[in-house]
Amino acid sequence: MKINGSPTRTIWLAKDGWAVEIIDQTRLPHELVTVRLESLADAAHAIKAMLVRGAPLIGATAAYGMALAARANSSDLALTVAYNILHATRPTAINLKWALDEMIAALGKVPESDRVVAAYARAAEICDEDVAINSAIGDNGATLIKAAWDKAKAKGAERVNVLTHCNAGWLATVDWGTALAPIYKAHDSGIPVHVWVDETRPRNQGASLTARELNWHGVPHTVIADNTGGHLMQHGMVDLCIVGTDRTTRLGDVCNKIGTYLKALAAKDNGVPFYVALPSPTIDWNVADGVKEIPIEERDVTEQTHMTGKTESGAIVTVQVTPDGSPAGNWGFDVTPARLVSGLITERGVCAASPEGLAALFPEKAA
Repeated sequence: MKINGSPTRTIWLAKDGWAVEIIDQTRLPHELVTVRLESLADAAHAIKAMLVRGAPLIGATAAYGMALAARANSSDLALTVAYNILHATRPTAINLKWALDEMIAALGKVPESDRVVAAYARAAEICDEDVAINSAIGDNGATLIKAAWDKAKAKGAERVNVLTHCNAGWLATVDWGTALAPIYKAHDSGIPVHVWVDETRPRNQGASLTARELNWHGVPHTVIADNTGGHLMQHGMVDLCIVGTDRTTRLGDVCNKIGTYLKALAAKDNGVPFYVALPSPTIDWNVADGVKEIPIEERDVTEQTHMTGKTESGAIVTVQVTPDGSPAGNWGFDVTPARLVSGLITERGVCAASPEGLAALFPEKAA
């Protein structure tokens, strides 16, 4: 994707060929700052502190974290320690474990003396594969937006309205994004698409990240409070919903940013199609019941009790929004049952949110 006309990824190798550079997403939307990662500790901090976030980008950063770890010590013991450190950073997104397993498998095939080169090569492949997967998701999802536009146009509408939750754009991946990839493809093809952007409390990834990248790309959008979506659906102002996911079970349950479940319920009640865009590494074939089996991350409550923004003078400040002494809870994700999902948008096509649907697209994995 492009920032002010310049093609940009979220993670890349520095000019020296070994350090890794990222966009510090905690500084968006008001500042564009890049950070240099030089060690396993740097990569782990970037993931845990959410300088990078979004399941695919977490996986890519973990892959390069293993490469940085191998550069320091490529022994079996050191790589096992690195694996465990990185795996402990974020518990919910399955892409993290998938990427780490891919790196261990690749490094286990070569002598210790060749592991640094092999680590950087596999990490680069994981990044390139993510871009290709997300581009394909965009193509497949754009057909759904076009169908919704054709239907809306027949009723005299001037645009097609898509509602999304959290940030599942290119900032959540290496490039293109998952839920936003179909929107970018539709917009670039000339379809008049407009996006309702949930603010996504408590970290406001919608207001700060989704709005930021849609603004960069020139896609019409409106930021709304999280509780507004149901009202818009009741009044026919949403043609379809597309969200991302951090982990999808083999039965089609989807785990995504907290609040997704409520949007799915509202969509079901109002007959609005509710789609989930996901790259195949996000599917956890070892989990059946998402509600019972997926670990839900509980984050620092200051994300709930405090907010950061820009004052009229341009200063970036953090303020407390809750009373002194009031406790807070901060669950990061919820699970939307498969019965509420209209379809899963993958790099291989769109399928039903069911074991049969997933198995039809990924028979080798389902087996």
